[in-house]
Amino acid sequence: MYVLKRTESNRGGGTISATSRSAGTRGSRAHRDSGAGSVTGPVPEGAGEEDTVHHATGRGTLHGMRRLFPVTDETAAPDSGGMPGEDVREGAGGEWSLAELAAAYAYPEVGPGGPLPWLRANMVSTLDGAAQHDGRSQPISSATDMRIFGTLRALADVVVVGAQTVRQEGYRPARARAEFAGMREAAGQSPAPAIAVVSASLDLDFSLPLFTSPLVPTLILTGASAAPDRVAAAGKAGARVVTAGDGIGVDPARAVQALAGLGYTRLLTEGGPRLLGQLVAAGVLDELCLTVSPMLTAGDAQRIAGGPAVAVPQRFRLVSMLEEDGFLFTRYGRS
Repeated sequence: MYVLKRTESNRGGGTISATSRSAGTRGSRAHRDSGAGSVTGPVPEGAGEEDTVHHATGRGTLHGMRRLFPVTDETAAPDSGGMPGEDVREGAGGEWSLAELAAAYAYPEVGPGGPLPWLRANMVSTLDGAAQHDGRSQPISSATDMRIFGTLRALADVVVVGAQTVRQEGYRPARARAEFAGMREAAGQSPAPAIAVVSASLDLDFSLPLFTSPLVPTLILTGASAAPDRVAAAGKAGARVVTAGDGIGVDPARAVQALAGLGYTRLLTEGGPRLLGQLVAAGVLDELCLTVSPMLTAGDAQRIAGGPAVAVPQRFRLVSMLEEDGFLFTRYGRS
């Protein structure tokens, strides 16, 4: 297993402004929920798949998955019947259990100074850069992609999402499943990750299940100038409002630190593209888990990140790459 080592870096400033609510979120992974297993223990067979993926096959294992990078001791030699970069596993095609998949996506190990916040993003893109087709990410996804989606949620303390995604997708609270409760408890986590909504205006429907019936209270990240009546309405609905900016908008660096101060250090964002673009511009993104779909869509679809370009492009390094049925499942970490 390749483990990312946490390094200190200068994180830029910037504000997630009120104007971000008008940006589209199509292509976001945020509207689906899964209970895929944690790395902290064995995963029961047949558990943790995305219920909404009707074409999923082979519950509990991933058939035909290959590790292309990094090369490990399990890599097949060219004359051993396998291809270079292919994991050698029992059974034709090689089967990855959900526990192995969770180990492959483990967060950085905790150092001697205690846990530091680590923000990863999970997105999907076609070969020509489209983050959605016909307004949704599902047509360019796959059953394995959704299992990875669920695995990343199972590993996270909190899922950070933009307010427009919540509005457009009818966003649901993360679910817990009995077979994973013990594993998350052993890792010191709540039964399911909390949801943290980034919103400057708090223009949200507080009657949604995200606010009325979450397993873990929903958080709202906002600025100090948020309307008092909306803050009061959020609190009345059961949400916890967290100030992470001095003005109307949210400062991404302060948002990360505020969540860490609440004990949420394993952070996951699922978009939308406007939010991801602002996190990139602020320099707070540590890792990108990007699924490259073997499809071409053309058109004018959104990219995975939107908004103004950064002054100097940020370079990330390839951490790992898996492949199944032409889909590439990549992890890129901060250089």
